[in-house]
Amino acid sequence: MKKSIIWFLTIIMAVTFAGLLYVQIVYMRNMVKMRNEQFSEGVKRSLYAVSTALEQEETRYFLEEDVAQIQSSVLPRYSAGGDSRGGVKYSFTTNEGVTGDLTLKGDVDQIESRLSGSALATDSRSIKDVIRGQYIYQRGLLDEVILNIISQSSNRPIEERADSALVASLLATEFANNGLNLPFEFAVVSRMGVPVYESKGFEAEKTGDTNMFVQTLFPNDAKNRMNYIKVYFPDKRDYIYHSVKFMIPSMIFTVILLIVFLYTIIVAFRQKKLTEMKNDFINNMTHEFKTPISTISLAAQMLNDNSVRKSPKMLEHISNVINDETKRLRFQVEKVLQMSMFDERQNPTLRFQDVDANMVIANIQHTFKLKVEKYGGSISADLKAEQSTVNVDEMHFTNVIFNLLDNAVKYRDEERPLELKITTRDISDHRLEISIADNGIGIRKDDLKRVFDKFYRVSTGNRHDVKGFGLGLAYVHKMVKAFGGEINVESEFKKGTKFIVILPLTKN
Repeated sequence: MKKSIIWFLTIIMAVTFAGLLYVQIVYMRNMVKMRNEQFSEGVKRSLYAVSTALEQEETRYFLEEDVAQIQSSVLPRYSAGGDSRGGVKYSFTTNEGVTGDLTLKGDVDQIESRLSGSALATDSRSIKDVIRGQYIYQRGLLDEVILNIISQSSNRPIEERADSALVASLLATEFANNGLNLPFEFAVVSRMGVPVYESKGFEAEKTGDTNMFVQTLFPNDAKNRMNYIKVYFPDKRDYIYHSVKFMIPSMIFTVILLIVFLYTIIVAFRQKKLTEMKNDFINNMTHEFKTPISTISLAAQMLNDNSVRKSPKMLEHISNVINDETKRLRFQVEKVLQMSMFDERQNPTLRFQDVDANMVIANIQHTFKLKVEKYGGSISADLKAEQSTVNVDEMHFTNVIFNLLDNAVKYRDEERPLELKITTRDISDHRLEISIADNGIGIRKDDLKRVFDKFYRVSTGNRHDVKGFGLGLAYVHKMVKAFGGEINVESEFKKGTKFIVILPLTKN
């Protein structure tokens, strides 16, 4: 698959996932907002109902009291009593407040039967009619009485008009009726904000503007006598988000899908890059093998020539060519096999021993000096480390240093003489630092983080005189890690490169 197609699919999927997440987030925010509005509306309805209930309760209180007064002042007290032997006794009170008693002696049954048609009975019925008329008239004045009650009720203390226990009971009932079954705290405050009374857990400073609800109590009172009820819910946030928690799994699944998609894209790019590196490796390997094979094939054809076979010098020359090219082939094959042995899934078999790094590096410098001078360069060593004994596999440690020096020669700058410098020094935590610096063509920043990858070759190395498979630095990195050390690289393009190897010193 082409890289452009992968990028196109990646952008399409990224936009799709981003849009899906955005829609879910917006939907969840709208759900939370709607639940907040519903919650606020339910609380306001409940508070209004509580305020109305308190007004009705106060009106009922005054009406019952006033009606009792009306009945006691308007209706005459008229009663009758007696027994069968003593007669009948009547007690009455006129509208003017005059009281009196009337006793009729004799048999009760005979007296009542005789009085049924008498003037006294007629007068009694007349009095009752008058009283009934007056009572009806007073009932017609109730509207005015109610207005007087409301105007005078604010003189009562608010603690009596809105009892704390009654308010708490009304709040709990109304909240339950509106489906708000969660703890609440409340307080009744004056017009100046001074608390009249409050619930035990009421802490106004801990609430926000969206969690404090206020309702006026007895709105017909004078402004300077106004009182308010304040209510807030400590668990409101949890209550709101609990109602939209069904959205959380869908968002989690979307995030998981996004992570899986990103991982898949990363793997796809890695596989594509690996494929490209393997193709480069095959091309390089074909080129590396093709040259010695062609040379050996040409030498073999020359051996078929009788004139060549008759010349000892020519035979010696051809045999040397065949021998050199065979060694070259063997070296390339061993290099490939060497990296296959140190695959990440396998543990290399190493023969660890205590080695004096200064001594090994000095020997390598002496051996490598001829190759550097061949290209008009120079190599120097500044071995300052006082403690230089490390526990490594000597053969592979030597190969590590050789590979780093060989890289410096390969990627030298043709415009100036090559300068190689090897230094050692002691650093903290009982470690040895080995640095190999050159003044070659350097490495670009984009390539620095990948120079230790297998098959990877920096673009500056694609020169006709530089051969290889991109395995040398990967081998160096693998071996340094196997020795328990670390390797870093510092480079500036067109100025040079410096490899720093840090190894732990032996305990003794």
